[in-house]
Amino acid sequence: MSTISEAQQLLQKYYGYSSFRSGQEEIIKNILQGRDTLGIMPTGGGKSVCYQIPALMQDGTTLVISPLISLMKDQVDSLESHGIAATYINSSLEQKEVSARIRKAGKESYKLLYIAPERLESERFIALLQTLPISMVAIDEAHCISQWGHDFRPCYLSIAKLIQELPNRPVVTAFTATATQEVQLDILRLLNMKGSHMVVTGFNRENLALSILREGNKKDFILRYIKQNKNQAGIVYAATRKEVEDVFETLRKQGIAVGKYHAGLSDEERIASQDAFLFDDLRVMVATNAFGMGIDKSNVRFVLHHNMPKTMEAYYQEAGRAGRDGEPSECILLFSPQDIQLQKFLIEQSASAPERKMNEYKRLQLMVEFCHTPQCLANAILHYFGERDHSEPCGRCGNCKDERELTDITVEAQKIFSCIRRMKERFGVSFIADVLKGAANKRVRQYSFDSLPTYGAMREYKDKEITDLIHVLVAEGYIALTDGQYPVAKLTSKAAAVLHSEASVYQRVWNRRKESFSSLDQLLFEQLRVLRKELSTRDRVPPYVIFPDSTLRELSEKIPTEAASMLRIKGVGEVKFAKY
Repeated sequence: MSTISEAQQLLQKYYGYSSFRSGQEEIIKNILQGRDTLGIMPTGGGKSVCYQIPALMQDGTTLVISPLISLMKDQVDSLESHGIAATYINSSLEQKEVSARIRKAGKESYKLLYIAPERLESERFIALLQTLPISMVAIDEAHCISQWGHDFRPCYLSIAKLIQELPNRPVVTAFTATATQEVQLDILRLLNMKGSHMVVTGFNRENLALSILREGNKKDFILRYIKQNKNQAGIVYAATRKEVEDVFETLRKQGIAVGKYHAGLSDEERIASQDAFLFDDLRVMVATNAFGMGIDKSNVRFVLHHNMPKTMEAYYQEAGRAGRDGEPSECILLFSPQDIQLQKFLIEQSASAPERKMNEYKRLQLMVEFCHTPQCLANAILHYFGERDHSEPCGRCGNCKDERELTDITVEAQKIFSCIRRMKERFGVSFIADVLKGAANKRVRQYSFDSLPTYGAMREYKDKEITDLIHVLVAEGYIALTDGQYPVAKLTSKAAAVLHSEASVYQRVWNRRKESFSSLDQLLFEQLRVLRKELSTRDRVPPYVIFPDSTLRELSEKIPTEAASMLRIKGVGEVKFAKY
């Protein structure tokens, strides 16, 4: 039986690392012992190594099911650069080429074969796979199999059928970065993972600094931020094609090397834009959530969200595309109240079943609460994914870095709670804000709310300030909102204590973070980046496939001058040493 020490030798030989990251060794041990395994690891946590190393150690071929064409090409390019035989089959290939690759796979010419899940909807293709010596099936982005996952894809349901119909049942492995406990159990059940083992390495990304901004002009902020970080690669996410185009044009007109990516572009346009970003020809990509799943570009230093995503899973997966190399990176979400209405519109436009739609509204509300919490943002993420043992503030997020003293807002909170109670806890946030503001509209008069003692009680505030304050109180557990498209505000026992003057409420007034990444001034590091780009152009692979930024930084710090010391640099394996 293969041992973990053999696995470590292969890790050093092919990948240039002397030890496994957290969780990798346990997952690989399970696979080598023939156990089905579900790995829950953060973006950038090294999920692919968990099945690539065992694939090298087993007879036959490992079948990797991956959701995007770009990801497959990326992974195969990377494997080939390490000297590992791999290929992919997807819709970009002619049938003749598909048949040729299947024949070669039948002769065990490849250790890994990547396919798209849509292929499994074809009985003919499943029949071809049944002729191959498949020793393991590895499923990437496994949360897509659950209708409670944030990116449910019905084609993923065909995977269980494939596994069942293969002549010899392979070891089944599944990986994801964003799955709640409910989704984790769904994955195990739907894939029928026998005697399965689940390895959860945690969701914490200590190199990411999360921030939420709830004020100002979004495009102005994005433009200013990108100019301040002019040597860094980054992604700007927007909710709709129109907003992608608007932000793209704003940046392009300012002379920034920027690309765009959304479903309204042709396949050729999307591929060209993506490749230019991967090859460092474009510094910034403006995109909808269609971009990025599985994109293995390691040196993305920032992710900016022009709009609030509709779920915590989507947000953390997109934010997690920053800093995959472990280097410090920044993730800033630019929130406005209009984002809530936009996401509700998108939920209504979807063809989801009523039960799923209700679940999407519930998760949207949790995302809104996240955008208003004054608590540590990293802890809020970890608690959402079930890691309740984290209580120490991270010290690096926007909320933790806000150094001003807390402001007592007990009086304002009492006015809001009193108004909700007098309105019989039957209405939503916007209407409550109207009454507190003293709005003279038809609906207020219709319910005679203009005669309430709390009518106009917060007249000196702007509408947005009142709704923001209500959402903060929701996030802090004083107010509960019902599920659905039109949530109704209800008071909790926590609010009752404040109304009876038995407890106080405090809030920090938002302070925009001013610090940003400074451009690197290390001459050798920049020279290595230039050299990497030349090699990248020569070999027709993205620069980070040659070496990630973290390897270049270590090279520039340690300056190895002979083979032994260079091979000790993380990311420099024997194949890459010989090649570069």
